[in-house]
Amino acid sequence: MFWLSCRKHDEPPLIKGWIPFIGKALEFGKDAHKFLEEHKRKYGDVFTVQIAGKYMTFIMDPLLYPSIIKQGRQLDFHEFTSKVAPLTFGYPPVLSSKFPGLWEQIKRSFQLLQGDHLMPLTDSMMGNLMLVFRQDHLDWDGDWRRGSLYEFCSSVMFEATFLTIYGKPATGSRHRGMDNMRKDFNEFDNMFPFLIAQIPIWLLGGTKAIRQKLISYFLPQHMSRWSNTSQFIRRRSELFDQHDKLKDVDKAAHHFAILWASVGNTVPATFWATYFLVSQPEALKMVRQEIIDVLRDSGIKFSTDKDVMLSKEQLDKLIFLESSINESLRLSSASMNIRVAQEDFSLRLDNDRSVGVRKGDIVALYPQSLHLDPEIYEDPQTAGDRHQLPCDPLWKKRV
Repeated sequence: MFWLSCRKHDEPPLIKGWIPFIGKALEFGKDAHKFLEEHKRKYGDVFTVQIAGKYMTFIMDPLLYPSIIKQGRQLDFHEFTSKVAPLTFGYPPVLSSKFPGLWEQIKRSFQLLQGDHLMPLTDSMMGNLMLVFRQDHLDWDGDWRRGSLYEFCSSVMFEATFLTIYGKPATGSRHRGMDNMRKDFNEFDNMFPFLIAQIPIWLLGGTKAIRQKLISYFLPQHMSRWSNTSQFIRRRSELFDQHDKLKDVDKAAHHFAILWASVGNTVPATFWATYFLVSQPEALKMVRQEIIDVLRDSGIKFSTDKDVMLSKEQLDKLIFLESSINESLRLSSASMNIRVAQEDFSLRLDNDRSVGVRKGDIVALYPQSLHLDPEIYEDPQTAGDRHQLPCDPLWKKRV
């Protein structure tokens, strides 16, 4: 560990913290944006932070991002995902010699989520949204109901997404136990940042038991009875069945990973988009009117008594809605773009500057520093000013 603390002359400043292994993980997890901005002011655009045993070099100047992305040979993304995802979701690494060709086949399966393949998924999702809406929220006697906005968004999006991707049960139109499954999923999701940081799962309380419970939903003997399963999941199941060394519980863990990928970010994104819209009456009015206009142009008169089914073509015309979603993501998203150094090398930032990076270190881009930059967005943490409200169709391009 000592050699890691001895910085070379061309390496960025190292911020370690006083707790061994943990480093600055707690401060970073509490408020990542505030943490990074404070250290940017102190150390400049490039610095290294010890976080949960990892050394992460943050590039805080967005103008330097293209230089980082170009470093394909020395900086690799797939190593991170191929190593961390199996530990997080509980399946064996698919890049091993035990499963020849499986990784490439899995990557190709994602083509079923692109282009024309999206049309049946869109139609299915719209139908499932209306199914959940009608039965849980619109079939009522007229009295107002009070509840959590996040809970509302979570319950609708979780189940509608599950039905769209994995299909419906052998009998009936909805799976039993969705609320309990969603509760377990939320508990797992709360531990997800620690798992990604490669904190041993046995240190995270009952997380391992919860993960096993979630994985058990997707065992082949259960999924084989489901109908209307998406082509994407059917293809993945076919691939898994071609590898005898892949156990049923491993196949189920892969399917569970897709559930997390589908709703882990979609639910909070839906919440924030809904929250900002309902808190901005002018924007909400324009988005509602845009939907009514698009339906009218298709010869459909909007009515609360009829299901609203928007095609992909119609969704593509909802410029104000798309802009509202983009703006909510700008205000709430805190994702990172991560690469792993494959060797010790000098990372060229621009014509005048380069920094030393060590093998195994993580280079991280943090787009939220751009999204909340007051030099780009006036009053960047407030929705509703002139650069955020959808005043005209060009607003989408300005965001």
